[in-house]
Amino acid sequence: MDRMTPGLIGFSKVASGQLRVSRGHARWPDDFRSDGASVLLLLIASCDFMTQDQRPWRAHEEEPMTEATSAKPWLATYGDSIPAEIDANAYTSVVDMLEQAMQRYADRIAFRSFSNAITFADTDRLSRDFAAFLQQKLGVKKGDRIAVMAPNLLAFPIAMLGIIRAGAAQVNVNPLYTPRELEHQLNDSGAETIVIFDGSTPTLAEVIGKTGIKRVITAGVGDGGSTQLPSPPIDARLTSAYSFADALARGASLAFKPVELNGDDLLFLQYTGGTTGLSKGATLLHRNLIANTEQFKAQMTGLLRPGDEEVIVTALPLYHVFALMVNFITFFSIGTTNWLVANPRDMDGLVEIFKQAHPSVFMGVNTLYAGLVAHPRFRELDFLNLKLCGGGGAAVIAATSAKWKEITGTFIREGYGLSETAPVLTFNPGFINEFSGSTGLPVPSTDIKLLDDEDRAVAIGERGEVCARGPQVMPGYWKQPEANAAAFTADGYFRTGDIGVFDERGFLRIVDRKKDMIIVSGFNVYPNEVEATATACPGVAECACIGLPDEKTGEAVTLFVAKAPGAALTEADVIAHCRKEMTGYKVPKRVRFVEALPKSTVGKILRRELRDLA
Repeated sequence: MDRMTPGLIGFSKVASGQLRVSRGHARWPDDFRSDGASVLLLLIASCDFMTQDQRPWRAHEEEPMTEATSAKPWLATYGDSIPAEIDANAYTSVVDMLEQAMQRYADRIAFRSFSNAITFADTDRLSRDFAAFLQQKLGVKKGDRIAVMAPNLLAFPIAMLGIIRAGAAQVNVNPLYTPRELEHQLNDSGAETIVIFDGSTPTLAEVIGKTGIKRVITAGVGDGGSTQLPSPPIDARLTSAYSFADALARGASLAFKPVELNGDDLLFLQYTGGTTGLSKGATLLHRNLIANTEQFKAQMTGLLRPGDEEVIVTALPLYHVFALMVNFITFFSIGTTNWLVANPRDMDGLVEIFKQAHPSVFMGVNTLYAGLVAHPRFRELDFLNLKLCGGGGAAVIAATSAKWKEITGTFIREGYGLSETAPVLTFNPGFINEFSGSTGLPVPSTDIKLLDDEDRAVAIGERGEVCARGPQVMPGYWKQPEANAAAFTADGYFRTGDIGVFDERGFLRIVDRKKDMIIVSGFNVYPNEVEATATACPGVAECACIGLPDEKTGEAVTLFVAKAPGAALTEADVIAHCRKEMTGYKVPKRVRFVEALPKSTVGKILRRELRDLA
């Protein structure tokens, strides 16, 4: 489960060079390499129509919520500022919502990326052209899954809008995935088409023959804009790929057939870390995202100005559901100009974007906020327009928010959620005026109860597992009936695995995790996956990993290894092996060799004792 707090989002390690933004141009570093991993590190920032009973994500019957469901102390705190309920059927689909925005704000700038800018009308036209290409040239039909593996470039929002206008569902793929991780996600989702950033193509080329992918569309840095920009080479092994620019050009002369959609149709497959080592696809429906958009807007009453030229800087990656729902879908729906940041690790470039954009809204993680306030030029900027800053990922530190407010005049509001909840469950409301140290109040139409180990509700001030129900909560995981059975309580509440405490006003603090998950810069790392990968390294007899505090990333993956007899194994050997098989943030930062792992009498590894060894 990829979380907002803990775990809103995170960023990967920086490669040997950086993609810089200077005076509106992209400049690749001199030591740029074309291998997929380097490119991604530089840039990061078919289901046929089925009846309801046939849907592979169906997990439970949704029951109407009543006031008797649980105590809701947050309702009194709402006052007159926040409605208790929102309309999850305010639009027939996300397509309906975003098409209305494209018509309403047609002449405004929708997205900026490097030296390119496109209006809402441009976005309407280009996404329509891409949808026509998918329908007429590739034969895409309603319910098909299409993977998108790209950083924050113009091609991402254009492709997403085209995909969902064609009636398909988007499979969001982390551009940092290794071939092994990508292979699993493509095969599990059943995707036959992928839109992929040029620099990611070497990863795909490694495994495409072991997947069901039949059609590849490659997207460059400047695609979708009027100015073409330098982009990495496409892997030569992908011999029959279409270019995104060519797809748009061809689609312009093809007929687009609008698809009838409703709230029960699949919108996204959002993959989240699996406790068994394999990620699971959270099935997010159109209604889930409509609801969460309406919930977030209601929670931010008084801070959002629909139609009043909001500006947001998007440094969080759009493949993550928080940036996708908040930065893209929500703010697009109210006519906001969105500055897309391809590489948020380039602090000089990010500060320059802040200088040019004069944003009114910014969403980030604690490490990103800390990096900006430490930049010598950041305090020189004009922040008069900035009024809403959101954060999460391994908890925003009070000192970071204080420093941010000292420089910008605006504090950081924390929120909490998961991929499975589309994602926002709680957020600090628009009417507060200082850092709360909590994840805020549940958003409207959301019921959260805290349960003990016997599934009994705990009292205010006591710890319990956060269990949630609402229109933003997924119906289930994709083709995972056993996981679905375990994920929900008997009365339909989703079990988050996080331990929380409510105060008397309904503000929720996350105080612990029920599971062994590790959070690295906001990314969720599941020990079972790391351990399964490391155990395959020659010379490893057995291993176990835990998360240890780290100043920079919140937690760092630390692996304890018992060597096989006679093995000449080094820390570098283990790390190199893991790096070949896993995304960078999952790779152990430290490897400790031990004679034997501490175990219980029944052979269970005692992770708490590993912490003592550390």
